[in-house]
Formats: sequence, structure tokens, C-alpha cells
Amino acid sequence: MTTEGTSILRTERVTKAFGGIRAVDGCTLAIQPGKITGLIGPNGAGKTTLFNLIAGLYAPDEGSISLRDERIDGRPPFEIVQKGVVKTFQIPREFRNLTVLENLMVASPGHPGERAVSALIGWKRVWDREETIRKKALDILSLVELDRLSDAYGSELSGGQKKLLELARTLMVDPKVVLLDEPVAGVNPTLTGKLLGIIEGLRDRGTTFFMIEHDMDVVMERCDRVIAMHQGRPIAEGEPEEVRHNELVMEAYLGG
Repeated sequence: MTTEGTSILRTERVTKAFGGIRAVDGCTLAIQPGKITGLIGPNGAGKTTLFNLIAGLYAPDEGSISLRDERIDGRPPFEIVQKGVVKTFQIPREFRNLTVLENLMVASPGHPGERAVSALIGWKRVWDREETIRKKALDILSLVELDRLSDAYGSELSGGQKKLLELARTLMVDPKVVLLDEPVAGVNPTLTGKLLGIIEGLRDRGTTFFMIEHDMDVVMERCDRVIAMHQGRPIAEGEPEEVRHNELVMEAYLGG
């Protein structure tokens, strides 16, 4: 496994059980900064549960989760987002009755509209903050090539466009680590290529991605490293080709 000194995100002997069944069972792994790391494994391997533990949606029964040298396990999700770990969902959760631009603006930390005290700090400061957030949102929409749809409602987007919107919303919080849950599932090939190209570009700028993905072509062609999970814990880690030919992985995941 990756040494702690070179990791940005690390789990140590993390366990989570539901009704006596250990979905995650003593999971220890480390994610390198500035890389796209793929997480593969058969259904029921514990991948999504692990992501939910990292994102604070569940608290581990045992073990620890650290961002750099700071433990984040057991913290509420909003605090983990503030620390820089953001999760997308397999089924996008856009605000259907807000515009694409508004979907991004409400995702910004400290958005003036979310604070009851906004009126007390002076409308000019509120307006200036709103304009700063608006400009950032427009820049991000341009980056993900959704700027032409900034005034469209979330409900009007295609499935692939909603995936782009969800990625764009994560960028509003300047994340250190983005957890991607099947980012290209149900997305047409054209938008898949666009989405993955954007992710690679962000990786090149220093953003770290940890990605659950069942499309093995995507995993092998786009990930820098791959971790294979089975029965709640990692069974192999390395470069894509190395993991592809691992006997345990072929047996557990590829049907070899």
C-alpha cells in the first residue's frame, strides 16, 4: 500500500456493519495526491459504503479516516466538505427548479443567501460577495462547457449534462479530493469523453480524484492507479495493467 507520507487520503482498518453484515471490513488504503485512483470490485464489495464513510454519511464502527494528517471520521458531512472532500452521486441530485447557474451559486461556501444575518452586514458587501460567487460559477460553467445552458433549469438537462453539473458544483468549494461514484454511468460516449477529459485536466492542475467505476475500459485508460475491493477490503493495488492481471482480481471481479 501507499506510504502515509505520500498520501492525501487514508483509511486505517475501517469497518462498517449493517445488521451483522460487514460491508466494509478492516479496510486500509491510501490515495496519492494529484492522481485519478479507480476503485473496482464486484457488487457488494463495499465500494459505495466506503465512499459514504469517507464523506461522513456514515460513521465507521472501527478504524480511522484521515485527510493529510487530520482525522475526519465521525465528522458531519458539511465539515468534511469544508475540509476539502466532496462526493458526487451515481444519480445526480440537481436542484430541478433552479437554473444551472443558481445550482452552482448555492453550492458556494458562505453564499450570502444562506445566512439570516446578511441584512445586518450591509447590502453592498452582500452584493459584492454575490457577484464574486456569480463570476466563479460562470468560470466553472465555461470550464465544463455548460455556460451556454446557464439559464436553463436543472430539470431540462440531459443525464450527461447533469453529471457535468454535479462535477461543476464540487468545484465551487475548491476541493482537495473528489469522490466520484460512477461518473459516466448512463452517459453517452460524446459526453463521457468530455467529462473524463475535464477530470484529467483538473487532475493535471492538482485535484485528486477517487473514482468508483464499473466500465473497465474507462478504468484502464483513464486511471493512474487502481484499487480492487472484495468483501469489504482491498485485495490489490497498483497501476491499471498490474491490477488487471492480478489473479485475485480476475477471480473476484473479472470472473477469471
